[in-house]
Amino acid sequence: MFGSLQSLLKETRADFVIANGENASDGLGITPEAAEGLFKSGIDVITSGNHIWQRREIIPLLERDKRILRPENYPSGVPGSGSTLIVKKEIPVAVINLQGRVNMYSIRCPFKVGETLLRQLGKKTRVIIVDFHAELPEEKEALALHLDGKISALVGTHTHVQTADEKILPGGTAYITDTGMTGPAAGVIGMKRDISIKRTLMQIPYKMEVENSASVVMGVLLSIDVASGKALSIERVRRDLPDLDSADKES
Repeated sequence: MFGSLQSLLKETRADFVIANGENASDGLGITPEAAEGLFKSGIDVITSGNHIWQRREIIPLLERDKRILRPENYPSGVPGSGSTLIVKKEIPVAVINLQGRVNMYSIRCPFKVGETLLRQLGKKTRVIIVDFHAELPEEKEALALHLDGKISALVGTHTHVQTADEKILPGGTAYITDTGMTGPAAGVIGMKRDISIKRTLMQIPYKMEVENSASVVMGVLLSIDVASGKALSIERVRRDLPDLDSADKES
């Protein structure tokens, strides 16, 4: 998996790389070992979402490594942080991780929490990228427009399905509803099809398992003017990776 990621990063000539890794370990949660593998492959920041808590062994890493994030709008006192500022090639880049509330946990308002973070980070850099881990396109689009012109990009994660609505908003913020997933292409959102079908037919929450098949990597390639923080372009990325380890999956 990691060799394939390194090849893709070299191909795209990416200067700064963010990956949502909340499902990087057997399709649910992320272990310290998986996080380290992602960092070694060239990932600069790992964001996450509601599944970050599935692997309790990640909690100490959340506390000490500012390159791995959990959504900022969880209650105060929750381990880890939802934002970070990384300087790379002498350019400070802020990354914010937020989680939606529609059909998900009833946590703090991502709109208000996002505004608070922007007041702090906006004093340090103009390049600010938000991973909004949410279920509903309406909630994602609303937050993007609410923050338009104040951030460089808002990219949605969570549904595992790459959308075709990438665009630059009027204020200069790049947006896509969902970047998609990295994982087995033949399954149901990366999981074994037979179990997924059975869960739907029987309405019983059988344990999901990762599909064993050739994989695909999805994401977006952003071009940002570092002086203004405005997005210049956003391009969907999709590559077949037949040698990707199907036991590891990001969403």
